[in-house]
Amino acid sequence: MADERKSISNPTADEIREAAKELNFNMDKNELDTYEGFMGGLTDNVRFVDELDEQIVTADFPRTNVHRPNDDDNPYNAWFYKCNIKGAERGKLAGKTLAIKDNISVADVPMMNGSDVYEGFVPNEDASVVKRVLEAGGEILGKAVCENFCFSGGSHTSATGPVRNPHNEDFMAGGSSSGCAALIVGGHCDMGIGSDQGGSVRMPASFSGCYGIKPTYGLVPYTGAGGIEYSVDHLGPMARNVSDLALLLEVISGYDNGCDPRQKSDMVVKSYSEEILKGIEGLKIAIVAEGFDTPGSEKDVDDAVRAAALSFEQMGCSVENVSIPMHLHGGPIMMTSILDGTLSTFTHNGPLGPCYGGYSSTEATRFYQNVRKQRADKMPVTVKTTLLFAQVMRMRFGNYYSTKAQNIARILRKAYDDAFSEIDILVMPTTPMKAHKIPPPDASLSEILGCSLDMLTNTAPFDVTGHPSMSVPVGKSDGLPIGMMLTGRTGEDDVVLRTGHAFEKIVST
Repeated sequence: MADERKSISNPTADEIREAAKELNFNMDKNELDTYEGFMGGLTDNVRFVDELDEQIVTADFPRTNVHRPNDDDNPYNAWFYKCNIKGAERGKLAGKTLAIKDNISVADVPMMNGSDVYEGFVPNEDASVVKRVLEAGGEILGKAVCENFCFSGGSHTSATGPVRNPHNEDFMAGGSSSGCAALIVGGHCDMGIGSDQGGSVRMPASFSGCYGIKPTYGLVPYTGAGGIEYSVDHLGPMARNVSDLALLLEVISGYDNGCDPRQKSDMVVKSYSEEILKGIEGLKIAIVAEGFDTPGSEKDVDDAVRAAALSFEQMGCSVENVSIPMHLHGGPIMMTSILDGTLSTFTHNGPLGPCYGGYSSTEATRFYQNVRKQRADKMPVTVKTTLLFAQVMRMRFGNYYSTKAQNIARILRKAYDDAFSEIDILVMPTTPMKAHKIPPPDASLSEILGCSLDMLTNTAPFDVTGHPSMSVPVGKSDGLPIGMMLTGRTGEDDVVLRTGHAFEKIVST
């Protein structure tokens, strides 16, 4: 640290000249010399901050048997690292085992965020959700593989190799929370925590056949997790049944004492494990026309979800068809809204970098800043494509189109809210298709990209609007799972879970 502090010197004339060029300031040498003289006080401020100590959140529960599993000990290639962290002796999660997606910090356990760019990084703090799990008595068995920078709905882009579907290992488990889904469905843990920025909890739940919910935006703190873009970052639980899903959401939800600016201090957390028992008689269910027959959709998926939706009538619900034309625009709105923010995340802040107004890991920020330029070529085709386009848009238009898309997202949110004035739950396929085949090792960049982002048509809109949205398995076709997506009003995660629980009971009887 001492050597690093010595490096905090006043900006040199060359540095100021380069900074002026980047900022489009036209300054002659006399001006540059003048501004060089203004820098001393600002440099002193940085030196002062560097001398202060941060409040590091210590890891309260011992970490044992931390190791990279060999092939024989790594079903579906779904574990990145295995460990054993036993939480409190008593609590709501006592006796439950968990996998944590590898973009979520677990202190003293290596973390790659699916990418060689992060190779060698070991967090020194637990993410808030990890701390809550352990305090509630859960046992963490390891870090589950995630897609490269969490930027794929497939399960074929991770630097550690593809994650395979438990139902047929020639097929994808879905992404980007790929390892969590495979391990849960395969019976290697009870539940997991994933992240969802375009559907990354729900898409693997659909492809692999488990339950997963993207909660209302901000309900679960994102503190200590690697993000893509602030406005769409969500963490959410995954499990083999709705009871476990509700229980885990109950544990990890709630205000994080200002550490995550995505949250509001007056948020309401409910007893989700109790709420799911109330039943759904009288609820109004709507089949959203625009969620079906989309590009790339498969008829067996559409048919299975329509049939599953109609079964709610047996449970005392009304079921009707609705049209929400703006739903078709949700994907482009979401992808455009995050362009500028994603560019900043990957080229400047880092996925675990500064979260202004909240708490961030300085160790993660330091690590990423030290490696991002020399390891940039290791980024996947999904990230490179997005960043190249975002950089061109920024050079041409600044952040105009991202800003416009964020504004249009408010119109999209209102379109759903207008439907929710008459309807309780919206229904459509989670993914328009069943799991893709894993591309061969020599697949072209076009093949890799082509099966990475074509499944988020229905999931992505609700990341930008923040509505709670859940994937429920409704059966199989050709041996592969089909997922039905249930979406509810903002803050009514309990109603979404109740609906999924009611359907699960009908299927299991």
